Amino acid sequence: MSLRFYDTSARQVREFVPLREGSASLYLCGATVQAPPHIGHIRSGVNFDILRRWLSHSGYDVTFCRNVTDIDDKIIRVAASEGVPWWQVTERNQRAFTRAYETLGCLPPTVEPRATGHVPEMIDLMRRLIDDGHAYASDDGCGDVYFDVRSYPSYGELSNQRLDQVMESSDSDPDRDKRDPRDFALWKGAKPGEPSWDTPWGRGRPGWHLECSAMATKYLGPSFDIHGGGLDLIFPHHENELAQSRAAGDGFAQYWLHNGMLSVGGEKMSKSLGNSLLIPQMVQKVRPVELRYYLGQAHYRSTIDYSDAALREAAAAYQRIEGFLTRAVEVLGEVAPADRVPDGFASALDDDLGVSQALAVVHGHVREGNTALASGGKEQAADIAGELRAMLAILGLDPLSEQWSSADQGLGEVVDALVAVALEQRKAARARKDYAAADAIRDQLAEAGIVVEDTPQGPRWDLRRG
Repeated sequence: MSLRFYDTSARQVREFVPLREGSASLYLCGATVQAPPHIGHIRSGVNFDILRRWLSHSGYDVTFCRNVTDIDDKIIRVAASEGVPWWQVTERNQRAFTRAYETLGCLPPTVEPRATGHVPEMIDLMRRLIDDGHAYASDDGCGDVYFDVRSYPSYGELSNQRLDQVMESSDSDPDRDKRDPRDFALWKGAKPGEPSWDTPWGRGRPGWHLECSAMATKYLGPSFDIHGGGLDLIFPHHENELAQSRAAGDGFAQYWLHNGMLSVGGEKMSKSLGNSLLIPQMVQKVRPVELRYYLGQAHYRSTIDYSDAALREAAAAYQRIEGFLTRAVEVLGEVAPADRVPDGFASALDDDLGVSQALAVVHGHVREGNTALASGGKEQAADIAGELRAMLAILGLDPLSEQWSSADQGLGEVVDALVAVALEQRKAARARKDYAAADAIRDQLAEAGIVVEDTPQGPRWDLRRG
């Protein structure tokens, strides 16, 4: 089975054929850093991290560019409300996003450009558009530059709407000198107290759409394979990116992939609604790897309606996976990841990144592995555990990987030493047939959150989750 994706621009599933054989170029609209990230933001990071891992496993040399929008209207408003420089807001929140990505096990991008570092590329793109009649500078000399949507006949194709259906662009002041109210801002003329940069058309700052086109083509070339982002970005952001880039003569993205939203009580998660669930608070409820499982388990195009109950269910599901691998290592010793993954798992991910179907294969292996361990089938259990680790590595969920096995290592070593003392006391109590004392020790450990399981290899303990 070949690798296929649902391409928003084609409105159908298409076979993935990269522009360069053996390579895959991926651009993801990253953070606009006016505030710290909630789990809706990081869901996109997890979804495209799995895509990136699967492309790499499938033999592609992946170049992954994830931008940072570090200047826009929202950032300026936050800075003004706090009475701090705009760059202080962006620095603080970009660090928060980086910590969140790392906390949930997302691999770092190949390159992570900031918008404010690419003004020369934006000026060059505007010059090309003006020279070709697709953009114009405001006649009043205020420094605004606009894209002329009527000059590009294909405008609206990505979002599947006609130009006469498009509403007035809201990314500029209504009293600015625009030829058509639907024209969108490439460059916004300077205002008192706002950051600005020099251009041939006057001082100002970049428009959101221009930023991404300039950064994507700088690092991935005039044409690249995949452009990703949330469904809420299809219009106007991605529509405008596509229009300005194609109008300038660039092929731009060949495939458009969009992840679904994360809602709370049926409403889209947003800071304005006050229903944001920030990453530091979420990892107090469950471990980071369990939160990653929760955010990545559904199909990337589906909507997730958050609930604490669903989060707990996801954590329990992950713990079943973890439990088998922990027991397998105790019985078998070190278990290395297999060289290949099961066909069912590969077919699921090849079919538009079907993670939920891939996880069905994972849990099937867990059930079979537990049966093999229970029956003493060590060789079968080892094969299953190896394949399981290979699958989990692609999903970023392998509990035996350095990312997750070291997360609680310091705490684990301390607790292990303390529990070992208690278990020795329990063993001594049982040896002298003082079962009441042995049970009391076990009960005291349980009250402290330590679960003890008696196995043929001796007692083993774990921290109670959830």
